[in-house]
Amino acid sequence: MHSIIADAKRLVLKVGSSLVTNDGRGLDHNAIRQWVAQIAELRQQGKEVVLVSSGAIAEGMRRLGWNCRPHEIAKQQAAAAVGQMGLVQVYESCFSEYSIRTAQILLTHADLANRERYLNASSTILTLLGLGVVPIINENDTVVTDEIKFGDNDTLAALVTNLIEADVLVILTDQCGLYTADPRQDPSATLVQEANAGDPALETMAGSAGTRIGRGGMLSKILAAKHAASSGASTVIVSGREPNILVRLAAEEPIGTQLIARTPCIAPNKQWIESDMKVSRLYSHRCRRSREINF
Repeated sequence: MHSIIADAKRLVLKVGSSLVTNDGRGLDHNAIRQWVAQIAELRQQGKEVVLVSSGAIAEGMRRLGWNCRPHEIAKQQAAAAVGQMGLVQVYESCFSEYSIRTAQILLTHADLANRERYLNASSTILTLLGLGVVPIINENDTVVTDEIKFGDNDTLAALVTNLIEADVLVILTDQCGLYTADPRQDPSATLVQEANAGDPALETMAGSAGTRIGRGGMLSKILAAKHAASSGASTVIVSGREPNILVRLAAEEPIGTQLIARTPCIAPNKQWIESDMKVSRLYSHRCRRSREINF
């Protein structure tokens, strides 16, 4: 299996809350340091990397002493405000060890639904990459509401992938990839090494459950891959706990699940026109599937 990361020049890397916060126990400084070291090595190989990182709400929950994610938007916003401080401090500290500058970008659905703000976001991120800066992007949970939230950072990462026309979306998760069934419940489940992004059969395999820390499950990653494919970007879903995982993927080691973009690319202006509608469909689809499976 040829690794799609090996030939990629521009990557969007998404890291989930359970990884960043060591399953909610607090920011995992060691893990973050290892991912940063790998990003630094990818940059040495001539690759541009944009990081989409969850973890603000989870870190805020830990600092506030909450064991479960609150349902109230206001409390989620408060946790995000508290946790974002620690999140950016850790990333800034780790990247500075490699003399790499970082930039924090917080986005909402409304930012990408508005044409002017969409273009401004694209221009800013591309300018930062041209300056050798690593953009670190998160949903702006401090001001988000039910009407404008992305729902999870998998969707956000897919939108950013389209926004900057990245070659590959890499989703680091706490699973080894997509399985034919939930391996925690079905011992006969096997890893799907490669498939076509957007294949309806993948959604059946993915299920819908997230974790008590994060919002997304495997289904949100499958839907994100489908969305990223609209700009020609393929997706890799792989365990973030695998040692040196990004460098090994770049060296063409077959790890995780590759979802290949085989659908025709949509022109950037048409992507923006369809973006708002697609996000709404992704979010409503995920919610509907969750109700069906949990019934």
